[in-house]
Amino acid sequence: MRAETALLESSMNYRFAGPELLRRALTHSSAANEARVGPADPNSDNEQLEFLGDSILGFLISEALVQRFPQYREGELSRIKGHLVSAAHLYGVARRLDLGSYLELGRSEEMSGGRAKKTLLVDALEAVIAAIYLDGGTDRVREFVAAQVLDAPPSGGEDLDPETLPGITNFKSVLQELAQARGLPQPRYVIVREQGPEHAKMFTVEARVGKEWTAQSDGRTKKVAAQRAARQVYERLLREPLPGAAPEP
Repeated sequence: MRAETALLESSMNYRFAGPELLRRALTHSSAANEARVGPADPNSDNEQLEFLGDSILGFLISEALVQRFPQYREGELSRIKGHLVSAAHLYGVARRLDLGSYLELGRSEEMSGGRAKKTLLVDALEAVIAAIYLDGGTDRVREFVAAQVLDAPPSGGEDLDPETLPGITNFKSVLQELAQARGLPQPRYVIVREQGPEHAKMFTVEARVGKEWTAQSDGRTKKVAAQRAARQVYERLLREPLPGAAPEP
C-alpha cells in the first residue's frame, strides 16, 4: 500500500493542479499490467514520463551549469553534469524524497522489494520531473531541479565528505579555481565558533578571499560549514565586479 501523496507534494514544494499526472508518474508498469483488462496503454504507467523527464533533467542541468560556471570548458561541464544526472546521485535524491513509499507497484515488485530498488526510484524521479513540467511548466520544474538535484546535500546527507565529490557539490574547489582565474588570493577558512553538546555540535566557519569577500555559514561538521561558506563567497564573486574593474557597458 503506497502512502498518500500530499506529504510528497509538501516535500517537493509543489502542488499538482492535475493530481492524475503525479499518480501516473508514480505508477510502475508492474501495477499497470496487473490492472490491465484490455490492450496495453502507454499512458497507464510512468515509462513515457520517465523518457521525457530524462531529457528535461539533462537540459535543465546543462542550462544551470553554463550559468553557474561560465569559466568552465565543455569537458569540465560534462564531468559535473555526469555526476548530477548519474543514477547514484538521483537515487540519493529519490531517497530523500522517500519516493519509494509512494510508488504504485504490482504484487511481484512489491514482494521483491521494489520500493527500495535503485532503478525504480530513479525512473520514478525522472517521471516526476516530467509530470511537474507538464503540470506547471518550465519555471516550476526548473525550481524543483535546482532545489532537489543541484543544491540538495550529496547522496547520503551530510555524513559524506563533499570535498571528495565532483562538481557543484564541492564549492571549496570551484571557489579556489575562480579566485585563481581572477588573480585573487587563495581562499582561507577559519572556524569561528562551536556550539552545542558533543553529539549535536554545530560549527560556524568563515570563508575569505582577500579583504573584500567573506561569508560565514553553519553546519553539523566543519567541512559542511566550510562548503556552505565557500558557496556564498563563490556566488558573490560571480555577481560582483572586482574592485577597480570598469563596469560592463
